[in-house]
Amino acid sequence: MISEEALTAATVRLFDEIEFQAKPEGLYDPLRYMISIGGKRIRPSLCLLSYALFKDELGPEVMEPAASLEVFHTFTLIHDDIMDRSPLRRGQETVWKKWCEDTAILSGDVMLIDAYKRIAKAPKAVLDKALELFSKTAAEVCDGQQYDMEFEQVDRVPMCDYEKMIGLKTAVLIACAAKMGALIAGASEQECEALYRYGYELGMAFQVADDLLDAYGDQAVFGKPIGGDILNEKKSWLTVRALEKTGDPEGFLKVFTAKAETKEECAAKILAVKKMYDSMNVPEDARAEIVRYSAKALEAVSGLSLSDDRMAALRNFAEKLVGRAK
Repeated sequence: MISEEALTAATVRLFDEIEFQAKPEGLYDPLRYMISIGGKRIRPSLCLLSYALFKDELGPEVMEPAASLEVFHTFTLIHDDIMDRSPLRRGQETVWKKWCEDTAILSGDVMLIDAYKRIAKAPKAVLDKALELFSKTAAEVCDGQQYDMEFEQVDRVPMCDYEKMIGLKTAVLIACAAKMGALIAGASEQECEALYRYGYELGMAFQVADDLLDAYGDQAVFGKPIGGDILNEKKSWLTVRALEKTGDPEGFLKVFTAKAETKEECAAKILAVKKMYDSMNVPEDARAEIVRYSAKALEAVSGLSLSDDRMAALRNFAEKLVGRAK
């Protein structure tokens, strides 16, 4: 099998060498900026890994489709940061803060178009299926974002609705990445679907981990201000779980929706909400959920006829993705 080091090097090289149109600079500089500030490259890495499960060397036919997944993901981040009013992304100014909202909207739009140009370079034998998978996923991500925004207008969200939202907003794109690599490698429909389920469950684990780290992570590692979900009154997994467990939902919501404008008020609000989470063991519940989803991801591929080293690669990927929050 292609080594983990070779896959990592290929992913790094892919984005070191990625190119966007030169002019107008005001439109394309934000694209170059967002790619340059890096990220975990989860989606293209998983695409290349799933391809490597069925091939012994990386072929050029998978590289542009793999890049398209990160370009599309970056487009969603540019627009999400506007909607969330986030000042930082990966420890750097977000596009709307560095330039302006209008530039961020338009640059995000052209990044989406660029993603489609790259996915269209998939091999002709699977191009129709690749475009169908990518387009379905792109629409689902937008559905998830809409549900996320709607949740901000209500006090309580059932966990089943929250899970549906993160499944659309986060998990389907990671699932798409897992399936895309296998599809391009010529895997069977059964193998592609098993890897889609692996990616989906792993995506669910990743989002719960992300919600946990938003409140309990290290800003230097997390890349965003800690407590952003609390200050924005977002219905994260922690909030939904707390409202399930609390005997005083009105009291919780009073603290959670309290206005905080100064730096001191913001810090006090974050601390107060986290104390309530701690009192109900919500962080421990989140970690247990991450473990549960991770186990489901590996169960999804357990029936595939993969060699020990290939199964180990899938386990290692899952551990690296969510192990930070376990």
